[in-house]
Amino acid sequence: MGFVAVILIGGESAKADFTFGEPTNLGPTINSSYGDTCAFMSTDGLEFYFCSDRPPATPYSMEWDIWVSTRATIDDDWGPPVNPGAPLNTSYHEEPECISPDGLELYIDSSRPGGSGQEDLWVAKRKSKEDAWETPVNLGPLVNSSAHDFGAWISTDGLELYYNSMRGGYGGADLYMTTRATTSDEWGTPINLGAQVNSSTHDVYPTTSDNGLWLLFSDHPGGAPRPGGFGGGDIWMSTRATILDPWGEPVNLAPPVNSSAGNVVPRISPDGSKLHFSSARQGGLGGNWGDIYQAPIIPIVDFNGDGNIDASDLSIMIDHWGENYSLCDIGPTPLGDGIVDVEDMIILAEHLFEQVDDPTLVAHWPLDEAQGIIAYNGAADCDGTLMGGPVWQPDGGMVAGALQFDGIDDYVSTDPVLNPADPEISSGFSVLTWIKGGAPGQVILSQTGAANWLSTDSVEGYLMTELKASGRGAPGPLLSQTVITDGEWHRMALVWDGSCRHLYVDGVEVAKDAAPLSGLEGSDGGLYFGVGGTLAPATFFWGLIDDIRIYNRAVKP
Repeated sequence: MGFVAVILIGGESAKADFTFGEPTNLGPTINSSYGDTCAFMSTDGLEFYFCSDRPPATPYSMEWDIWVSTRATIDDDWGPPVNPGAPLNTSYHEEPECISPDGLELYIDSSRPGGSGQEDLWVAKRKSKEDAWETPVNLGPLVNSSAHDFGAWISTDGLELYYNSMRGGYGGADLYMTTRATTSDEWGTPINLGAQVNSSTHDVYPTTSDNGLWLLFSDHPGGAPRPGGFGGGDIWMSTRATILDPWGEPVNLAPPVNSSAGNVVPRISPDGSKLHFSSARQGGLGGNWGDIYQAPIIPIVDFNGDGNIDASDLSIMIDHWGENYSLCDIGPTPLGDGIVDVEDMIILAEHLFEQVDDPTLVAHWPLDEAQGIIAYNGAADCDGTLMGGPVWQPDGGMVAGALQFDGIDDYVSTDPVLNPADPEISSGFSVLTWIKGGAPGQVILSQTGAANWLSTDSVEGYLMTELKASGRGAPGPLLSQTVITDGEWHRMALVWDGSCRHLYVDGVEVAKDAAPLSGLEGSDGGLYFGVGGTLAPATFFWGLIDDIRIYNRAVKP
């Protein structure tokens, strides 16, 4: 299941959804057959710093050196990397860590003499972007310790510095933060980010988003992997509702960003559109720590989950114009700015009428086949098997074809898709489908041996869900007052937003929990289309079912 970030802003379960696209290697201009890592861009996007143990163009180092590539405009390709030499590089180990927003402070770590420990944080300054870097100055014994201190990242206001240190704490290396009152002041006493973020292993190379609401870091491939990872060093993400709140439990970014190889040193591009990191995955040019990659940070713009980016999504954005409605707050990428406005319209316009490649779509049965007993899943390896003899209607669906059920013994069975209680989807999932027909008490979609996700009540034919909240005394089924068994086509949706269940019919919300829930009851079972989870005779569906979609995010049907 691919990673989807869901940011909770201002305590609301508002969805500022984005995901990470397939990483691409930056190629032989930047990468080499040696190790290349610790990569980041200057705020103006014209300088690209990284470190490498490739043979230097100058005789300054026998270890890792700082390298920099430049370009004339952000539309140009990066030029050949240059070793800047002294005073940035010495015969000792040097890594570039981050650059201040004004481009006049470059933070590095170095093992050069004059520090407090084995590896220290230093800052080099320049009077303007046209001037050369001055000799780096040690950040001093408050920030640095007698151990290793490295991996610095500065906030956009220049007043917070995140880094990692091996001075002691919860693991081999922990994440710390130091602050200063103004950019002219010295950095203060660092604070450990605590057990919620740090683990018993090495937690290193932090980076934050511009608004300070999400924190990325990696576990070090040289140590024991953090539990729940995919290999020898993974990238993790922690979020918080406001800058005054504590950081939340970190989650693994999962593939395609993480792999079984080392994936470390995450750095966000200044425009928020890319994640740079280094990886030793297969297909690179080689070397210790591997190559530098970039993964696009993709806003989710198919707001209603119909597989199209079109006028319907535009209408949803217009309906919420000027509001703090973060489903549509997609610009500036990736987290928006707290209001639906022209910035969001620009992002949506860039994607209008594009083919949707939505990694949050975890299952999709179009039900467009003309023959056979297999209902193919277009989004995952989870095809359905026709049982009892439902009949294909190639031209009879709302979206191309559909499947006709006889209400007696017809249904479709699939392997498991998701567990409603899975922590990876605790922030939301959605189930959407078209139906025509049905009768009171019949079921459209259920989980094998468990709850009926979409069904009708036994008296009026109202849409309902029997997927219940977890815990003693929790609310039971959620019932609407909307009839869906009138013989017309209806698009229905069950949406879990991480705190409440919602039911929709034809784009209109028809039921919602009165108060937030602690979670949903879990089940690992597969799915049934057209019958209840226990195959009870009265639950077999009579009518047409078309285009079933399941997303691991909340949508706005």
